[in-house]
Amino acid sequence: MLKMKTHKGAAKRFKITAGGKIKKNKAYKRHLLTGKSSKRTRSLRKGNLVDKADYSNIKRLLPYA
Repeated sequence: MLKMKTHKGAAKRFKITAGGKIKKNKAYKRHLLTGKSSKRTRSLRKGNLVDKADYSNIKRLLPYA
């Protein structure tokens, strides 16, 4: 049986918590920040959990996580 390869793009974007949930960073924090309110950019700093509907797809990309 061959080893499964980890999808390196997904490995950089997602982390698995101790409880098995998947953490991600929020989008829209890279550029064009002057047009966004400070309240909005503060909320974009915080991480977020992935929806349960996407778990199976991400688990397939991260077989050893």
